[in-house]
Amino acid sequence: MRFPACAVVAALALTTLSPPVAVAATETLRVDLASPTGGFHGGATGILYGLGDPGVPSHDLIAGMRPRTISQKAPDGDQHPNGDALKVADSFFAAGGTDVHIYAQDTYSQWPYEDLGIDDYVARLRPQLEKVARRPDRDRFVWTIFNEPDGIWYSDWANKKQKFFADWTRVYRLVKSVLPNARITGIGETRYRADHLREFLTYAKANNVLPDITTWHELGPDSLALYRGHYAEYREIERSLGITPRAININEYSNRRDTSVPGQMIQWITMLEDTKVDGQLAYWSMAGNLSDHAVRAGRANGGWWLTKWYADLSGNTVRVTPPRPNTRDTLQGMATLGRGKASVLLGGTANAVDVAVTGLDRRVFGDQVDVRVSKTTWSGYEGDAGQPPVVAASRVRVTNGRATIAVPGGDQLAAYQVLITPAGSGAPPVATAPWQASYEAELGTVENATVYTQDDGSGSWDMAMRYTTSGRKDVGSMNKPNSRVTVNVTVPRTGTYRLGVFYGTNGFVGQQALYVDDAHVRDLTLPATLSWLYRGRHDTPVQLTAGTHRISLRTSGPGGFLGGSSDITLDRIDLTEASGPERTVYSLGDARGTGALRADSTLTTYVSAAEDGYYRLSTTWNATGRSKLVLSLSGRRAADLETTCAGAYAGNTTVHLKAGITEVVLTNEGSTPLMPGTLTVERDAAADRNAVRVEAETGQLAGGAAVTSGPWASGGSYVGWLGNNGTLMIPRTGGVASPGKYNLTVGYAQAEKNTGHPYNTDTITRTLVATEAGGKVTSAPYRHNYTWDGFWPETSPLDLTTSGGALTFGNPAAWGPNVDWVQLAPLVVANTVTRRH
Repeated sequence: MRFPACAVVAALALTTLSPPVAVAATETLRVDLASPTGGFHGGATGILYGLGDPGVPSHDLIAGMRPRTISQKAPDGDQHPNGDALKVADSFFAAGGTDVHIYAQDTYSQWPYEDLGIDDYVARLRPQLEKVARRPDRDRFVWTIFNEPDGIWYSDWANKKQKFFADWTRVYRLVKSVLPNARITGIGETRYRADHLREFLTYAKANNVLPDITTWHELGPDSLALYRGHYAEYREIERSLGITPRAININEYSNRRDTSVPGQMIQWITMLEDTKVDGQLAYWSMAGNLSDHAVRAGRANGGWWLTKWYADLSGNTVRVTPPRPNTRDTLQGMATLGRGKASVLLGGTANAVDVAVTGLDRRVFGDQVDVRVSKTTWSGYEGDAGQPPVVAASRVRVTNGRATIAVPGGDQLAAYQVLITPAGSGAPPVATAPWQASYEAELGTVENATVYTQDDGSGSWDMAMRYTTSGRKDVGSMNKPNSRVTVNVTVPRTGTYRLGVFYGTNGFVGQQALYVDDAHVRDLTLPATLSWLYRGRHDTPVQLTAGTHRISLRTSGPGGFLGGSSDITLDRIDLTEASGPERTVYSLGDARGTGALRADSTLTTYVSAAEDGYYRLSTTWNATGRSKLVLSLSGRRAADLETTCAGAYAGNTTVHLKAGITEVVLTNEGSTPLMPGTLTVERDAAADRNAVRVEAETGQLAGGAAVTSGPWASGGSYVGWLGNNGTLMIPRTGGVASPGKYNLTVGYAQAEKNTGHPYNTDTITRTLVATEAGGKVTSAPYRHNYTWDGFWPETSPLDLTTSGGALTFGNPAAWGPNVDWVQLAPLVVANTVTRRH
């Protein structure tokens, strides 16, 4: 099929969160590109219980983060209700994962594990081994046969180490008897203990039961200062014992205050990459959210973008010298050189940073380089973050292989990506970040509420185990009719601004009245969060004139007191200038698999959408002859962009995107090479008319499904008791009557969980099954969303095969979620190609 011409796509501005905090000093991070330190390893962002169930989190989030390793529950184990290694393995491998580690003792239900004797454990372990042995990919599973033995079962090391050695030998040999090629990890203690490791390795070598991978935990805040010493000491122990160097996996690392926070996570990632080991983020909150880096099931927070930057690196790492090595909560960084590009990741300081680069080879980079500095900052644990903006850009002269790159400061919670490439022939790169400012709630006028200190700055274990709070303080006890927080803001121009409220609730839908200059703007409905300190971020547009204004969040509006739902924790308020529809440009030169697209080759990028809806995807490329460029979204073929001759082209495809992250793959199915350019994603709200939305309570109910009233449901009611024979039938009419590829979006709520674990929230995923009359049956997961009557939209693929076959929703095997509304949207509604010049 051939396509008519269309207009050339313009460039756009990006959005950011960039707090204008006063900078105390400028620090220097030294990067020596002429001093390689080894091939990029990429193993630092593994995760313990990062996956919960198939689809939770989404394939796109996993693939973008690209963890090499994960640790999951023993098959059919009782420790947690989800995270079963065999149930999530296929989706992990499909997303590019390498190894699944099995926590074999998680077969037990109690924490710490109930001690029923080694015979009982062996009896529970053998079925796990036999199940894995039946898989063709059995050798991709790694066995953690003892977890934290120094704290569980063998804590009295002086008197129990010989028993541990005997039990280790018995279990080790059982694993190898069933799976001869299996890799086994050990010792796996709660912290680094050199004396235990030396004794254990001495015994293991003498008895031919050495672990294939050495493991231990680095969980304390001081690990950021001590880890490199632990690593060096461990390698010396190996040398002294004549043991071949083992692969290392720090199979639990980081604290609650670190996960999701780019400025904290860069410190951990850097030290693990420097030593070329794997690491797995600890499991502090819930399974299936990438250790606090996934928002809902398919959206990204600021921390996820840092892990994605890390996954994008390639080539060799090079020497990086921070001002204070091995010092926690300070500027740290790493860098790579490969494919004619240098990449630097840094963060951990509120100060501005000069990146002093040496070793810029003139044969590669020439006399000038183009520099782009992007920023990802903390957006909360449940705060959606879009593509990080370019906060600084310039063309820099190289003198004797040296150049200095200025990175703006002001945000200790942020991390930065510095990309250095040879200067192009066109105009120098430019920064695109809009104006932005942040206001700490506790620094505003606080009335009839309480300021709480959540982090005293001591760096203690207790502080590290609390979730991050911006500015270390927040405002709580907003439970009186006249509770309010007011901040004074000054904006540079008249226009629309995005107001971002950082908040927490304790598992309920929150509500606050928004006032500007004492005039009521609207009541904000704040989706439930896990706890008071597990921050979400709610964005809403406000119109402001240039100058100073008073922004106030109150527990009472024009209709009176908002009640218990207004008793939220308020952390911070952000303002970001917003002009025009959401629009982002992605350089395909930064995509994975970059360079000329040869026949049958692909490149992959990850795009973000702020909301469910239609977006125009404009793809540019140069063709040397007849070409066929295929656009796929989350593994679904969306558009064939074909040309008949050489030239520069733009393909324009209007598609329905889910809110959050979508994996975009471009494949050259032609016979001539293509040179990709950019991918522009722009919101097309007018195309939303193609979607058909139906209130659930208007459908036909059967088998016990019932309409229930709810204050947060659209129209005031929703359908509950779906599943276990309870069903909801909705007819297909209008623009969704034809067969084809659709996106199904469901407004849902469900808060099922197990209770009793001392610190993990054992959330449960529910499934909704859509049955097309005369057609297919399609299941989709709906993760726990903290409340039974506060609704999240969740989008999943739905391919329909009939003309008008009604859809029936339910679950024959279990309960499904509560459903407020259902929407069907054709995946693609427009597709054209035009020659640009």
